[in-house]
Amino acid sequence: MNNFQYKNPTKILFGKGQMVNLAEEIPNDAKILMLYGGGSIKKNGIYKQVKEALLDNEVLEFGGISPNPEYCILLKALEIIKTENIDYLLAVGGGSVIDATKFLSGAAYYEGDTPWDLVTQNKPVTKGMPYGTVLTLPATGSEMNSGAVITRAETKEKLSMGGPALFPQFSVLDPQVVSSIPQRQLANGIADAYTHVLEQYMTYPIGAMLQDRYAESILQTLIEVAPAIQKDPSDYEAAANFMWSCTMALNGLIQQGVPSDWSIHAIGHELTALYGIDHARTLAIILPGHYTYNFENKKEKLAQYAERVWAVKEGSIEEKAKAGIKKTEEFFYSLGIDTKLSDYTDEYADTASTISKRFADRGWNGLGERKDITPADVEKIVAMNY
Repeated sequence: MNNFQYKNPTKILFGKGQMVNLAEEIPNDAKILMLYGGGSIKKNGIYKQVKEALLDNEVLEFGGISPNPEYCILLKALEIIKTENIDYLLAVGGGSVIDATKFLSGAAYYEGDTPWDLVTQNKPVTKGMPYGTVLTLPATGSEMNSGAVITRAETKEKLSMGGPALFPQFSVLDPQVVSSIPQRQLANGIADAYTHVLEQYMTYPIGAMLQDRYAESILQTLIEVAPAIQKDPSDYEAAANFMWSCTMALNGLIQQGVPSDWSIHAIGHELTALYGIDHARTLAIILPGHYTYNFENKKEKLAQYAERVWAVKEGSIEEKAKAGIKKTEEFFYSLGIDTKLSDYTDEYADTASTISKRFADRGWNGLGERKDITPADVEKIVAMNY
C-alpha cells in the first residue's frame, strides 16, 4: 500500500427530514446565493423545503445551470456574487450544480486574469467562498469531494479542477429525493458511481486489502440495488443505499494508498464536449475498449473483480479477467445503457483522431495508473468503441 494523507472536512446530514437542520449549518448573517438547475426542484418540493428552512436568512437565487455546467452561464452567476456582495453559496441539485458552485467558490476570490485559469492551469484551489449542498441527484459524489468539471461550449472543452478549498462545508442527503428522479437519470447515476469506483480500483495489485474490499462492497451494493431502485424509486431502503454508495464512491476514501486510472473519464469528457452525450454513458462507451486495450496491465485486478464481485470462480486469470469485462458491459446493458459510440451518433468517423490530437495539444502524454497511455493509444482505444 502506498503512503497517503487523508482529510475530508464535509459534514453529512443523511436521512429523512434533514432539511430542517439546513439553517443551523449556515451563519445567521450570511448573504446566500442559492444555485440550481432547470427547475425540477420546484416540481419535486425541494425548492419549497429549502426556502422554508432559510426563512430567516437573506437568500438570492440563480437558476438555469446546465447538466454540464457551462462557463459563460457561470460568469453571470459570478457577477451576481460580486455585485450583491454574496458571502455564502448553496448548491441545490446534482453533481453539475455542485460542480458549478465549486467553480464559483474559487472564482469569487480569484485575482488572476480570467476565472477560466482555475480550470486550465491545473493548480489546486486554496481559497474559496464557503458553501453547502442539498443533493437532489445521487451520482457524482461531488457532495463530499473537492473536484469539479466545467464545460466551455465555444471551445468544446470539458475540463476538471479542484483543490482543498473546494470541499462543501456540509451536504444534506435525503434519500426521499430519489423517488422523483427519471429512469434515465437513475441509470446514469448508477453507472457513473460504478465507474468512479472502477477508476480507483481497476489498476494493479498493491496490497491494499481493505481498500479493495471497500471498493468491491460499493460495486456489489450498486449491483444489488440497481433493479430495486429502477423498479421503484420510492423504495427508501434501496434509495438510501444507492445514495450513500454514490457518495462513498468518490469522497476520496477508496483511492487512498492505491493507484488510480481516470483515463476513462478523461476520454469520456471529450465525447460529452463533442456530441453532448450524457457523462455516464460516455464512460460506458469507453470502458470495455479501455480495459481490453490495457488488458495485460489490468488482468490481475480484472480477475479479482470478476471473482469477488461477479462470483466468477472458474478459469485462468486471463479467462476471469475477460469475464469481468463482459460482466461489466452486461451490467450497463441491464441499466438500459448502450456501450458503442455508434449507438449515440452517426458522426463518429474522425472522433478517435480528434480526441488524440486534443490530448497531444494539451500535453496529456501519459494517462492511466502507469502514466503510459499516450495520445496514440487513446486514438486506438476510442476507435475500439465505435
